[in-house]
Amino acid sequence: MKRIVTLQDITCLGKCASTVALPIISSMGVEASVIPTSLLSMHTAFDDFYIHDLTHCMEPIIKQWEKENFHFDAIYTGYLGSLKQVEHISNLVDNFKTENTLFFMDPVLGDHGELYTGFDTHFAKEMATLCSKADIITPNLTEACFLLDRPYPTTPPSEAFIKELLYDLSKLGSKTVILTGATFHEDLLGVVAYDAISEKYFEYFNQKVDSQFHGTGDIFASVCVGALTRGLPLPNAIKLAVDFTSASIEHTLIDPNRRWYSVNFEEAIPMLVNRVQAETNSLSNNTL
Repeated sequence: MKRIVTLQDITCLGKCASTVALPIISSMGVEASVIPTSLLSMHTAFDDFYIHDLTHCMEPIIKQWEKENFHFDAIYTGYLGSLKQVEHISNLVDNFKTENTLFFMDPVLGDHGELYTGFDTHFAKEMATLCSKADIITPNLTEACFLLDRPYPTTPPSEAFIKELLYDLSKLGSKTVILTGATFHEDLLGVVAYDAISEKYFEYFNQKVDSQFHGTGDIFASVCVGALTRGLPLPNAIKLAVDFTSASIEHTLIDPNRRWYSVNFEEAIPMLVNRVQAETNSLSNNTL
């Protein structure tokens, strides 16, 4: 069985970060390990929440794993709360990453043109440096702009703008850049990706829903890294991640008791399990 280690916060209530990544990755038939970066009572969309920094726990965990000579097929990072945590991630990648290990980085910095509380442009610069070690990065538009230290667009970005942004992001060092929450059309939403090896762009959209939901970026990233670790090609992994995120939103919209702070991704997991099995079987048959 393949194994992924994810490094991000544990949000006790709110369905994001590790509490989304672990069940999704496990349901895809991949072992999920975790190094928590911080502990939150609820996610940061709530007006008030408790947060406890776990930076001091990261290095002892990593040292114990080095002692046991553990191997990971993928390293997956999400929310990092400090420059010291970025340093720990960099060291972990240096010590655990082999040529067969995927480093999948969701460079969490902000949204809607603003950095999250506690982050500044210096932190964004250090995250851009860490991106140089990643195989795949998945920023949203806000994060892409801060990683490149350029202004956030005041009008909906054009296809040419997005493609130039992706190309410039690839110059940070990542082999593949996936821009999440992207669109060229008013009624569609999805992702646009750039593969620096093949120098090709890839886009995939679903129908846009006129509502805001929390945790969907974490859902997309978790499915995508799980699919890639299972051996699915990048376009297949992206399609599966977008479709599962859309299905999670659809289940939420039809729930009369839905909660504003998360989506019902649990109800879409049977679809995910079936799709992963079907796609991996198809890949196996094609290689016979």
